[in-house]
Amino acid sequence: MPLLPRMVPVLVLWLAVCLAETWAVDRGNFKTCDQSAFCKRQRALKPGESPYRALLETMELTNTRLTLQLINDNNKVRLLLELYRLQGNITRVKINELKPLKPRYEVPDVLIREPPTEPLSLLSQDENGVVLSLGSESQRVIISARPFRLDIMEGSDVLMSLNSRGLLTFEHLRMRKDTSQADPEAEKKEEADPTTKEEEEKVEDGMWEETFKSHSDSKPNGPSAISLDFSLPGVEHVYGIPEHADTLRLKTTENGDPYRLYNLDVFQYELYNPMALYGAVPVMLAHNTQRTTGIFWLNAAETWVDISSNTGSSETPQTDVRWISESGIIDVFLMLGPTPKDVFSQYASLTGTQSFPPLASLGYHQCRWNYNDQEDVQSVDAGFDEHDIPYDFIWLDIEHTDGKRYFTWDPHKFATPKEMLQGLMDKKRKLVAIVDPHIKVDSNYKIHNEIRSKGFYIKNKDGGDYEGWCWPGSASYPDFFRADMRAWWASMFAYDQYEGSMENMYTWNDMNEPSVFNGPEVTMHKDTVHGAWEHRDVHNLYGFYVQMATAEGLIQRSGGIERPFVLTRAFFAGSQRYGAVWTGDNAAEWDHLKISIPMCLSLGLVGISFCGADVGGFFKSPSTELLVRWYQTGAYQPFFRAHAHLDTPRREPWLFGPENTALIREAVRQRYTLLPYWYQQFYHAHRTGEPIMRPLIQLFRKGRHVLKLSVPLMFFNSAAGRDLLVHPVTEEGARGVTAYLPGKDTVWFDIHTFQKHNGAQNLYIPVTMSSIPVFQRGGSIIPRKVRVRRSSTCMEHDPYTLYVALNLQRTAEGELYIDDGHTFNYEKKEFIHRRLSFAKNILSSVNLAPDAQFTTRSWIERVVILGASKPSKVTLQTADGQDSQLEFDFDASMSVLTLRKPGMNAGADWTVMLQ
Repeated sequence: MPLLPRMVPVLVLWLAVCLAETWAVDRGNFKTCDQSAFCKRQRALKPGESPYRALLETMELTNTRLTLQLINDNNKVRLLLELYRLQGNITRVKINELKPLKPRYEVPDVLIREPPTEPLSLLSQDENGVVLSLGSESQRVIISARPFRLDIMEGSDVLMSLNSRGLLTFEHLRMRKDTSQADPEAEKKEEADPTTKEEEEKVEDGMWEETFKSHSDSKPNGPSAISLDFSLPGVEHVYGIPEHADTLRLKTTENGDPYRLYNLDVFQYELYNPMALYGAVPVMLAHNTQRTTGIFWLNAAETWVDISSNTGSSETPQTDVRWISESGIIDVFLMLGPTPKDVFSQYASLTGTQSFPPLASLGYHQCRWNYNDQEDVQSVDAGFDEHDIPYDFIWLDIEHTDGKRYFTWDPHKFATPKEMLQGLMDKKRKLVAIVDPHIKVDSNYKIHNEIRSKGFYIKNKDGGDYEGWCWPGSASYPDFFRADMRAWWASMFAYDQYEGSMENMYTWNDMNEPSVFNGPEVTMHKDTVHGAWEHRDVHNLYGFYVQMATAEGLIQRSGGIERPFVLTRAFFAGSQRYGAVWTGDNAAEWDHLKISIPMCLSLGLVGISFCGADVGGFFKSPSTELLVRWYQTGAYQPFFRAHAHLDTPRREPWLFGPENTALIREAVRQRYTLLPYWYQQFYHAHRTGEPIMRPLIQLFRKGRHVLKLSVPLMFFNSAAGRDLLVHPVTEEGARGVTAYLPGKDTVWFDIHTFQKHNGAQNLYIPVTMSSIPVFQRGGSIIPRKVRVRRSSTCMEHDPYTLYVALNLQRTAEGELYIDDGHTFNYEKKEFIHRRLSFAKNILSSVNLAPDAQFTTRSWIERVVILGASKPSKVTLQTADGQDSQLEFDFDASMSVLTLRKPGMNAGADWTVMLQ
């Protein structure tokens, strides 16, 4: 028997590895729609006349909302419709049971506040329906009574229709008829259940109990699914609803499964299918050349999304979307644009913007499962210095703990963690340690004992602490839906609680779907209990709350001064407020490299900008060509981390020969030179909600050619405009790529050669292994720091080089943002924010935030102007009125003017005149 406790982690690891190998090829471990009873039931309903009718005599209209009862003429169950006009061109529609037997779950905490309303006014009403104004004369809501239908109009155009296909369904809560007679209380409740005798007989398999493989779901509340269809006239292309390993543009689903939103631990996931993955953001964007709109379906239960389209027919284009959720209520926000930027702003007003991360977290991260011990960490750290490759964070996976007990250290391998952390701090580097939400059931483990004694674990259907299997063996799961549990969890990150931690140590939340190795679909049973709610009601929120509590812990440990960095695998709408995400357990394959681009683009469209993929692939071993190409791609994605599986050979950047080391070094160094620009992008995303990594559809929405692009294009934008286009090389053995350079009146400059190209063309680019095709838009100014050091913090006071790319009008604009890089002091106006502009041969820097106070030691050491003419002289004029002549070089063959050593402070006013 003494041997068994030591064997448990080995058995769990063996189980996980075996399952990983199986799941890579066996989709049967995860449900299809036909195997999910509510999805099968709802999908069996075909478009037709809706049984729901609006009872116009029940309408009540106040200054802030309209309420109206709907009735299902088949079973006489009444629903309550609420309609709100929200600030910023958003319409909210809520539908719930008028008198449910018990409350139905409504998602808390995702919205940053109760959305402010604007007045609704009645334009007309008759026996067929009502017409309401949405503020402007041309924009209105039409509610039709029989059958119920809701249309949003602008002028004569229908922007969006709800229930036009008659697929609204609301399975009301009811008593189970074959058990209620033995319960007098149930008999009383049954009197309130309006279900007719005819309806009672319609009991289908899976309504009151469901089995998948060996797992049974007791469904004590019976059927509770909801569904609603949306029609989008004039729309051919829809995007969003991550996370799926699929193309950016969503496909129609008539001939297969709907897209599924259900957070799951999927090892080495398959590509180009609608299977659920680790996160779920129920937001869809619809886009055409005239307008962009969005649908935010606020529901945390398992959800399926069907998409159909008449694309290819001679009719006016239309896309139809149907949302199906297992429980909860219908609570949907219709974001009416009209531009992509408007939709991003509208969604940000509801769920918040991307958190503003520490600057260092935008650098390079080195990770694997696992660095073996402190000596291994020190050796890898020294290897980066030896090979002159910068990095900011080294990561520790689950093996650093004492037997998978989180918040602890292996007493033999990591005996003196503070010594290790101090060694990193001395080099201005940092560490991330993993803290997963499955807690080892062990009476000698402080964390477990405290959670159990406080009653903070999720309960099984019988009221006991829920237990499942994960990395530690038998584990229980904290109930993060409880505010007191989250507060306690946050307190565990205090330096006096988390022994061995220091201020340069941050956190990684993995396995927080939650992952349960022996659970249905490798997750938690749906009939487990969170207070008054079943897990089925809340499942997709679990990872959201884990990351929320962890981020709060990192903030609290510094007394509210330092910005946190927390990476999460599971996420939901609003997760952008708490840190970064990555695309999970990918593989070292070329197709996985390619898919990382649309996966991160999709996340950016729904507010989560801080996204990346495991460079090199988590599973399997990349060829040297694939590894180099992945570094070159990852260097231009928001989160830049290499990671690898326990069973793969080591792959630190210098292990593949001097030539490949040099190629990887150059890719990482390019990332570091652009850190000022990346940081500025994150500040802008934090302020506005606009994504950092953007598809062409957002930027050149008027071009039909752009709408149909499927090539992997990435954009990185400043507040001033469209600045960098990146076309990574993602094909094995590629000798060239074809990039579409958009914009009829736009010019683009290769950032490496400074060669100029016209927009609105497909450009063939010959490539070698050193090529990363990147273009700067004419009309932009990008700040860089070209003195690359061992970490971003070491570069804090280094000078800037400004790259000024002139457009056809010989003008350019950009911005420069500087703060301390790690605290919340920017919220106290402690930052520098400057507008850089070039016009009429004058380059100037103007303060965009005159009420802000911050000083910098950095200066401008060089200005490179692309597309320039040779001046006779160049004069610098500083804020104190001093004039000085600047040295310059001019390359006539490339029209590049370089101003050397201008020397002005980066935070000062100055003007440079070309004469």
